[in-house]
Amino acid sequence: MAKKFAIRTEKAPAPLQGAPYSQAVRVDNLVFVSGQIALRPGESALTGATVAEQTEQVFANLKAILEAVGSRLDWMVKTTVFLARMEDFTEMNEVYKRHAGEVPPARSTVQAAKLPAGALVEIEAIAHL
Repeated sequence: MAKKFAIRTEKAPAPLQGAPYSQAVRVDNLVFVSGQIALRPGESALTGATVAEQTEQVFANLKAILEAVGSRLDWMVKTTVFLARMEDFTEMNEVYKRHAGEVPPARSTVQAAKLPAGALVEIEAIAHL
């Protein structure tokens, strides 16, 4: 049976309010990254007023977590994007495609009724090592 390992880096925000989840979990050669919002490590206020600005910070967090375990953004195989407003899809997508790599991962995008800390966007990812 495969073992699972929690991934933790100081280069990405810790779980909100000490919530019981890991930044990411590694199982075999896969990494499952928890949903990231536009928080900088050690800060409690969102970074960026627009969905584009927030998406940039989300990708900075995803990158830091993936690199901590030996993966990369362009090794993501599946993402789920949560938007507070589907009207922000195009603006988010412009930033997303700059970070998703030459072969973008499979993706789902959904509108959420409310995101943590009032975020405009949250992205979770699965990547390989």
